[in-house]
Amino acid sequence: MQLPPKVTPRAFARLAEIGAGQQGQALRIAVEGGGCSGFQYDIRLDTPAEDDLILEGDGQRVVVDAVSLPFLAGATIDFAEELIGARFVIDNPNASSSCGCGTSFSI
Repeated sequence: MQLPPKVTPRAFARLAEIGAGQQGQALRIAVEGGGCSGFQYDIRLDTPAEDDLILEGDGQRVVVDAVSLPFLAGATIDFAEELIGARFVIDNPNASSSCGCGTSFSI
């Protein structure tokens, strides 16, 4: 059995700050083919679908579709504020390498 991804309290807190849950939306984390390393993350606000895995905390939701779930098994979804900007980040133990952009990876 694969471990589901987990979401840090900091990521849920950021979603609460931007009011995502009040609009009925959730943070969608998906994996798509492409990017400079083979796969890329699609991170956006979206309405949850019926077959999504829903991770809840702080009154907020993060959703992952069934196709992306194996690629994100055991991953940690966080929010980081750095000199180059603030963004949601994914620490993915399944990625064998990643690109400097932070949104592209290979397995």
